[in-house]
Amino acid sequence: MRDLILARLAALKAGSARVTGDHVWHPDNEFLKSENPIRPAAVLMPIVERHDGLTVLFTRRSDHLKAHAGQISFPGGRVEAGDLDPIATALRETDEEIGIKQPFIDVAGTMTDYVTGTGFQITPVIGFVKPGFTLQPDPFEVAEVFEVPFDFLMDPKNHKRERIHWRGAMREYYAMPYHDHYIWGATAGMLRLFYELMTEEGPR
Repeated sequence: MRDLILARLAALKAGSARVTGDHVWHPDNEFLKSENPIRPAAVLMPIVERHDGLTVLFTRRSDHLKAHAGQISFPGGRVEAGDLDPIATALRETDEEIGIKQPFIDVAGTMTDYVTGTGFQITPVIGFVKPGFTLQPDPFEVAEVFEVPFDFLMDPKNHKRERIHWRGAMREYYAMPYHDHYIWGATAGMLRLFYELMTEEGPR
């Protein structure tokens, strides 16, 4: 699987760059048609190489946060002035949020930028994580860190299409519920795009 991921990311990088507008959740992004500035950000999609199979690591944001409280996300955040590139942002944020240091992370590449309905242009960074790391979650930002089997996330039977009334219109989005964790929105959208990249399916 590692070789396939590396090959698909390399082929994506060699192709023409494009930006995805929040996938099916919000394809006609108001921020793309307004004067609001798009804010660059990056996240790490941490693929942990466990001896019994790959997993993907997630965080659950603290309930007291003003933005996206309690939601499931990848470690990441806004690009800061001192960051050399989005990869540096993702690695820095991963260290700050959950304490996984760069030596444990082998960056495989980046996916297509993903523009959210809240005006962030996110670069998803794919990284293989070696076991043996020590988690040190930031207690202010992170309520929980957990892992989901990679095969579960790459099974289209687990990709639910759901709807919500948001900003005056009915929106569709992907959700990937796993036990008591509800993975949805931008996080599920990026996972779906990763699945499409791995299976060479077109966006839906």
